[in-house]
Amino acid sequence: MKATITSIELRGPLKFFALTSKALKIIRQLKATNCKDFRKKGFWTTHYTMTLWNNEDELKNFARSGAHLEAMKASKKIAKEIRTITIETDCLPNWTEANELLQKGYVIKY
Repeated sequence: MKATITSIELRGPLKFFALTSKALKIIRQLKATNCKDFRKKGFWTTHYTMTLWNNEDELKNFARSGAHLEAMKASKKIAKEIRTITIETDCLPNWTEANELLQKGYVIKY
């Protein structure tokens, strides 16, 4: 199985409202998929998500469609930095391990 871990650092605390609007639509999209597990957490300007998928095709189909695709297109307006990593695993890691993995992940800075 594949897990994707993502962090987003917002441009400022007021961008939380834009993030929340997009996140609600993404969660609705996520619930209509075969996603095996999902976790989220965040505070102030830093937010995290983890998703677990059966395979990479399911993960990519989700990421490249619907509300998630629209959010990715708009990310430059609300994010200062996005980090992501996809790993092979049978279950989602704990948050401490997820943060360590993200340090090795792909980084987009705006």
